[in-house]
Amino acid sequence: MSLINYIKGHITSKNPAHVIIESEGVGYGLLISLYTYSKLGEQKEAQLFIESVYVRDDNPRFYGFFDEEERELFRKLISVSGVGGASALLMLSSLSAPEIAGAINTANVAMLKSIKGIGDKTAQRIVVDLKGKMGKHEGGISQILTNSYNKNKDEALLALVTLGFPKISAERALEKAIKQQGVSTENVEVLIKSALKNF
Repeated sequence: MSLINYIKGHITSKNPAHVIIESEGVGYGLLISLYTYSKLGEQKEAQLFIESVYVRDDNPRFYGFFDEEERELFRKLISVSGVGGASALLMLSSLSAPEIAGAINTANVAMLKSIKGIGDKTAQRIVVDLKGKMGKHEGGISQILTNSYNKNKDEALLALVTLGFPKISAERALEKAIKQQGVSTENVEVLIKSALKNF
């Protein structure tokens, strides 16, 4: 659990995977999910709930969440052996909270494995550790975004690169989603989720 519960301040920079919030003259860089990004919308001011995950003892990464429910789901996911902060955030960006909860409660290992970086053993471990413990996370977190084609495609590309994918591979995955699979560019989240399936 992070010592900082939340940060409230001015949004100085934002993309589908990262946000900077300035508070009392300090800019806090936070990794975020697509859900949080969509909920922030065009807001200039925001309050995000914080969770820190240590990659090493001296290297914490800070994650920001639009609401406490999403943070609680994140905490549940990282409590599973083999699921780190990056993997949990990718799960929250690839599937909605109800989809994650549904997959866990119905032991849908295949759906969990469809997420980049989640292998068979990890997916099974998630089900074993969290099945029946999802509770309120089966509620209706939804993700809605609309913008222009080029802006959405650029934001999707930036998000994929920020998540750790090579730019060239990310561009190919996006092009495949748009041209071959007919995915609409009206929704950044749908575009990213579709591209994630092409790696």
